[in-house]
Amino acid sequence: MIYLINIIIFNWIKNSKNAIIFWIHEYKKYYTVSLLFLSLLSFSQRIDNTASFRKIKSDHYFRYHYDNDFFANTDYYYTQGHNLELVSPKLFKNPINKLFVKLKNSEQKYGLSIEQIGFTPTSLKLDEILYDDRPFAAAAMLKSFLVSTDTIHKTTLSSILTIGIIGPYALGKEIQTEIHEWINRGVPYGWQYQIKNDLILNYEISHEKQLYRLNNLFALNSNAKLRLGTMNTNISGGLTTTFGKINSPFISLKNNNNFQIYGYWQGLVTAVGYDASLQGGLFNQKSPYVITDQNMERFTFQKNFGIVLHHKKLYLEYYRSWLSKEFETGGTHSWGGFRIGFTL
Repeated sequence: MIYLINIIIFNWIKNSKNAIIFWIHEYKKYYTVSLLFLSLLSFSQRIDNTASFRKIKSDHYFRYHYDNDFFANTDYYYTQGHNLELVSPKLFKNPINKLFVKLKNSEQKYGLSIEQIGFTPTSLKLDEILYDDRPFAAAAMLKSFLVSTDTIHKTTLSSILTIGIIGPYALGKEIQTEIHEWINRGVPYGWQYQIKNDLILNYEISHEKQLYRLNNLFALNSNAKLRLGTMNTNISGGLTTTFGKINSPFISLKNNNNFQIYGYWQGLVTAVGYDASLQGGLFNQKSPYVITDQNMERFTFQKNFGIVLHHKKLYLEYYRSWLSKEFETGGTHSWGGFRIGFTL
C-alpha cells in the first residue's frame, strides 16, 4: 500500500509540476525576553503541521502532506516525506494528552499522524560509502499532538509526542527503489550503508504569537520551539509573515470559514544539539557511516514560502523550502511539497 501511494503521488507531481510552479511563482502584553530570544533560533523543519498559517478552522479534519526534492530538480539529502494527519474531538480521550501543556481559557484540537521521511547522499550510483557526504537514513513515526489556542492573547501552544523507528524497518530503500524503477531512473545504490535500526522517542513543544496584523491582509507572527529526544534535540524559533486574503488563525473555531487565498514566508535559524538522521541513533552504535560531532553544523538557516487556498471543507497548499548546509562537508538543499485537507 505504501508503494502504491508513493507511485500515485509521484505520477501526479510529474504531470502537474509546471502548472503548480506557475501558480506559486518564486513568488501578551508580557511577552518575555526569553521567548524573544528563542524566536532567533530554530531547527530545520521538514514536516510541520502545527504552524498557524496551516490552520484548518475545524476540530475534525483529515490532511495529507507530501514532500519531494523532485520539485527542486534534485535527488539527494532530504529526498522524500509524507504524512497522514487526523484531527478529531474523539481523540480527547487519548491518555497521551496528559503529557501535553494547555493554555488557560483556550480551545483545543487533538490529533494523530503517521509520517515517513527519507535521506540520501548526493550520488545514488556508487555501491560504496560516500565519506564526507550525508548518510542514507529513513524514519517512520507515529505522532500524537495537541494544539491549544488562546483567542484573547492571539497565542498558540502545540505539544507533540513522537514514537517510531529510524533505520531499514522504515522502508526508505524499498520506497525509493520502487519509485526509481517506475520512472526508469535506475536502482539507487548504497542503502545497505544506511543508519541502523534504533528507537525514536521525541517530545516537542512550540509557541506562536501574533505580533502584528493589518486587517485580513497581512500578519507577522513569532515562533519558538523546543525538541528533546532520540531523533532530534534542538531549540527553535523564527518569524512568519502571511499576506493575501486570510482570516486570523487565532479566532474561535466557532466562526465560519470564509474563502482564503494567501501566501506566506518563514525564516528560521537552527541551534542543533543532535540529529539522528546524520549522527545515527542514540542506542545502536553500529551504523557503518555517520556524521561526527566535529563535522556537524550547529546553526543552520531555513526559509519556507508557499501559497494556501482554503474554502469551506477544502484545504490546498503548495510550498518550497531551502536549507543551508547541515554538516561541514555538505551543501545547501531545496525541496517542495503540497498538502490537501478536508474537514469531516
